[in-house]
Amino acid sequence: MPVDRPVDLSSFIAGLPKAELHVHHVGSASPAIVSELAMRHPGAVPIDSEQLRDFFEFRDFAHFIEVYLAVVSLIRTDEDVRYLTYEVARELATGQQVRYAELTCTPYTSVLPDDPDHGMPIEAYTEALEDARIAAERDFGIVLRWIYDIPGESGMPAADATLSFATNHRVDALIGFGLGGPELGVAREQFKPHFDAARRVGLHSVPHAGETTGPDTVWDALRLLGAERIGHGTSAAQDPELLAYLSAHKIPLEVCPSSNIATKAVTSLEEHPIRAFREAGVPVTVNSDDPSMFGTSLNQEYGIASRLLDLDAAGVADLARAAVGASFAEPAVKGALLDDIEIYCRTRPGG
Repeated sequence: MPVDRPVDLSSFIAGLPKAELHVHHVGSASPAIVSELAMRHPGAVPIDSEQLRDFFEFRDFAHFIEVYLAVVSLIRTDEDVRYLTYEVARELATGQQVRYAELTCTPYTSVLPDDPDHGMPIEAYTEALEDARIAAERDFGIVLRWIYDIPGESGMPAADATLSFATNHRVDALIGFGLGGPELGVAREQFKPHFDAARRVGLHSVPHAGETTGPDTVWDALRLLGAERIGHGTSAAQDPELLAYLSAHKIPLEVCPSSNIATKAVTSLEEHPIRAFREAGVPVTVNSDDPSMFGTSLNQEYGIASRLLDLDAAGVADLARAAVGASFAEPAVKGALLDDIEIYCRTRPGG
């Protein structure tokens, strides 16, 4: 008679096929990628690995944005975009068992339409993304889709340009329209026309909201921007009516625990509201956000979530299924990934 063996949850998570829904293109640049880009473009960031660790120690959200933009400054040519995208895909697929990812890209900060001497044409940017996407799917079996993200701190010029990139230079792999950057002092209502236009052409609305502000920002994202998923939504836990709305309308929150600690959006993991979300019936997905900048990975975020939610291997597998369900993947891609999760769980104890 076979004897049940205890489940090594870390090992189970490491091998579990996953979808990643809230992960930033530039924020996924590992120290190795940043070092390579820094050697191509000297002077922008330290390239010694020890210096990079210090560089990524954030004082607060504003400092995080400052560091993020320093890394953005290394993405100067279409070859940089191609290299970054392919290497990020490699690390997601081979290191995290990510089979599908919706990568949030911020083309405005690389195209720089108001500063053509330092930017690249949008045509070169999108061609580089697509070249890397096709090569990564061929080489690593990972399916990549794009979300174009307005950097909110850059205001209307960035919003206008990002909408133009998304509608006038659209590629088939572009599936979503987002809004990131600081929330304080960046009113959501000014972006309503942009989200309305993006939704009219079939793009999904996936703004960040309620990360460093209160629940009103989440309400604005829902009512004004037509949000179908909410990036972070941390402060939603402060508003029972909002939690009830998210639950009733099955609107997922893209939860990124380590990110919230690193940017000081949440004081400690013990105070993270992920359990409150689950107890209120709000759909939750677990994500890594800017994994290299926050010294984490999707595997680590699943491990954190398993501890905060007291999950066993079967519960962790349900988190992976929830991410697939909340994704905007085509039905065939969803079905294949769900099948992979089922096969994996049948062959691993506890799944």
